[in-house]
Amino acid sequence: MDVVVGLDSGTTATKAVTAGTDGRVRDLVSVGYPLSVPAPGRAELDAQRLADAAVEALAAVSAAARERGDRVVGICLSAAMHGLVPMDDDGRPLGPVVTWADDRAAGFAEALRADGRAGGLHTRTGTPVHPMSPLLKLASLRAEDPDRLASVPRWGGVKELVVSALRGGPQVLDRSCASATGLYGIRSGTWDAEALQLAGVRPEQLGEVLPTTTVLEGLRPEVAAATGLPADTPLVLGASDGVLANLGIGAVRPEVAAVSLGTSGAMRVVVPAPTVDPAHRLFCYALTDDHWVVGGAVNNGGSVVRWASHALAGGEGVTGEDADDLDARLLEEAAGVPAGSAGLLCLPYLLGERAPWWRSGLRGAYVGLRREHRRGHLVRAAVEGVCQQLALVRDAFSATGLPVREVRATGGAVASSLWVRTLAAALDLPVRVADSPEGTGLGAALLGLHALGALPDLDAATALVGVSDPVAPDPATADLYRRMRPLVEQSARALADVLTTLDALDDTPSGSPA
Repeated sequence: MDVVVGLDSGTTATKAVTAGTDGRVRDLVSVGYPLSVPAPGRAELDAQRLADAAVEALAAVSAAARERGDRVVGICLSAAMHGLVPMDDDGRPLGPVVTWADDRAAGFAEALRADGRAGGLHTRTGTPVHPMSPLLKLASLRAEDPDRLASVPRWGGVKELVVSALRGGPQVLDRSCASATGLYGIRSGTWDAEALQLAGVRPEQLGEVLPTTTVLEGLRPEVAAATGLPADTPLVLGASDGVLANLGIGAVRPEVAAVSLGTSGAMRVVVPAPTVDPAHRLFCYALTDDHWVVGGAVNNGGSVVRWASHALAGGEGVTGEDADDLDARLLEEAAGVPAGSAGLLCLPYLLGERAPWWRSGLRGAYVGLRREHRRGHLVRAAVEGVCQQLALVRDAFSATGLPVREVRATGGAVASSLWVRTLAAALDLPVRVADSPEGTGLGAALLGLHALGALPDLDAATALVGVSDPVAPDPATADLYRRMRPLVEQSARALADVLTTLDALDDTPSGSPA
């Protein structure tokens, strides 16, 4: 079969899948790399390692395709959003990728909210004013280290880094990744003047923005040799990982939402034109000219169970399948606890939080802890806390006039029936689970097939995507979660000053367990 490679460069791994016009994932490989946290607030990737991983994953999946007799007819790129990397004029990295999880720009975000500029920036760019965004990272650098900012010839993200590694040439990026920088006008189709002024960069220091279906010709000779692919293999510029997840699980029709639930999470819907929530709770990023993705991302997903494995079950240092087995045992234990965790509420903000409030400085907490609560209660409350946060995003959809009738879910966490049942009850919506856990990579492959003319439109592409029968919400549990949900925001607000003070008192050395 003729196949397209969906190459997904993420925060902890680069994954590559192959898929043909039947919409099935035929091959999958993953090349991992560590997320570096050299100091509190920092979260970085080795830029050269990320670029090398793209070539390694492409080589491995191309070899797998050849072994089964398939022919790779194109590559389509997916990239993690919000990364920022300094680059030279030839596209080589001059430092690490500062990822979405880095929150050193938190103070600048608060300042923009306080002086009233945040709303206008969000409305024009579609990107919430939050330390995750390249706009805030650059603005903070301009304020704190203007000499370093001035010394960098060009600035890019994960997409520009991977394109440079695979083909070289002028720096380009797709409209999808540009729309997640906080620097790009989603209606004007140009770099935003006020955002550029705040960031202290010029348009020529950023890449040329092209449609997501743009086909670039030619791989670097050394990349062609390493992967065994012809040097003229078409390279589809592609989109960001979040929007491609919608495509990869068939959630591009009205009233169908996608939920990604892996290490972190997100809930998104597709609309035909740029749409910004007036209350600034939701982002708006491009997929194609007539498909725009509105939604909210949450920092904490399946990671809360892995934390519980380390903190409550002796799992520190356990890796691979053994770690997965330990997580599964904890989830089985939690499934034996009644819904509502016997009056225990968890704010699961172990990694801070984003949607729908986009406030810096949020931290995790258990509220209502009693002597009779056991480990299963703590784990179940954490799962419920994540799903309640996604339900707050769904509530923002309703308030913005974006109804949702069905949810399609993907990601490692939804392999657990407890996660799926809890998600369905918190959202009070039926949930279908995607047949393939690699929704983003499959979405990239499907976009590539469309760009190369093998699929007529995105609706045709999503019709190929397999999903499970719906898991309906339990009415009594849905009602309980609905009554508990206001307590989430009440607790977060009530604890805000306490958490800020605790942060100020924390003198834990970098790298120490927290």
